[in-house]
Amino acid sequence: MVPVLVGRAQQAEQARMVPVESVREMEEAGFFRVLQPKLYGGYEMDPQVFYDIVMTLAEGCMSTAWIYGVIGVHNWQIALFDPKAAADVWKDDTNVRIASTYMPKGQVKPVEGGFRFSGRWGFSSGCDHCDWIFLGGLIFNEGQPPEYRTFLLPKSDFEIVDTWHVMGLKGTGSKDIVVKDVFVPEYRTHKGMDGFMGTNPGRHTFTADLYKLPFGQIFVRAVSSAAIGGLQGALNTFVDFAKVRVGDMGNKTAEQPPAQLAAAEAAVAIDEMKLVLRRNFDVLMGKVRAGEPLDDIAQRVHFRYQASQVVERCARHAYQLFSACGGRGIFTDFPLHRYLLDIYAARGHYANNPDQFGRNYGAVMLGRDNTDVFI
Repeated sequence: MVPVLVGRAQQAEQARMVPVESVREMEEAGFFRVLQPKLYGGYEMDPQVFYDIVMTLAEGCMSTAWIYGVIGVHNWQIALFDPKAAADVWKDDTNVRIASTYMPKGQVKPVEGGFRFSGRWGFSSGCDHCDWIFLGGLIFNEGQPPEYRTFLLPKSDFEIVDTWHVMGLKGTGSKDIVVKDVFVPEYRTHKGMDGFMGTNPGRHTFTADLYKLPFGQIFVRAVSSAAIGGLQGALNTFVDFAKVRVGDMGNKTAEQPPAQLAAAEAAVAIDEMKLVLRRNFDVLMGKVRAGEPLDDIAQRVHFRYQASQVVERCARHAYQLFSACGGRGIFTDFPLHRYLLDIYAARGHYANNPDQFGRNYGAVMLGRDNTDVFI
């Protein structure tokens, strides 16, 4: 699919959404089933397979990889809910897709059997291709910290508002979502603390080892791994360009030390980031399969910090490649700048801010309490 996605990248940017054909081809290839429960036709494969697909797709179009990462991981998260939630979504069609925006923006009022729910959220990637959505909200109980939950709603309960005019990841169509006083039953909510502790309501039905992983470890890699593939796409573009390019001053790019270093450093960084990603999930899945608890908070914080560093590292190397292109790199028909801007846009995601997660990791190392349950 990579060369096909390269050919459609400009179309995705202009439409500000991934083409329907690309989503259909991902569906036909079975990509959305990688993390989906077998009970609903899924494959229940290891997370490493899922992230390999994200990274490979991003070599062609990072927007396509981004919405695949976000939408695809929802087929994993729904297995954490009460099993009735998955039945609601997939009772008639196991290809039905779920969008999301996890910002804690929902106004929540407890009522009998569930909640009245309203709010407006931003950044719902790929929402035009989905019939259900996960939305974040806080429940306030007197004398207790706010309780974060994910709320699951059908398309009939929300409105998409097109606000997506951005400098990068243009094709993700990450539009706003508006909900006006709808009812959400209790079973279509998921507590953030259950995702942290592994006490999810779906654990007795969806028993595969895959669903015993912490939500924080799975989701954050879904919104950072596309940058690794995007950097590989930028490197591929740069290598093809630099091998033959002769600048206006007669200099061959392939002979320039900055170009040589930029290519070498990007290739090594990609290799390192892929190795760390796979190693971390080898460790987590190995513990689960051995029946060991995932109670090493320092390790989970360590892995979380590594995930948050990915996009900033990719941005630095993509900029070095761009700089080595000279004046040719600024023209809109030169594809490398698309990867650059897409990676920069990915840095804006809350999960890809290494500063806050690095401070928490350092504090834990120095004997302070962990302050993050999204690990």
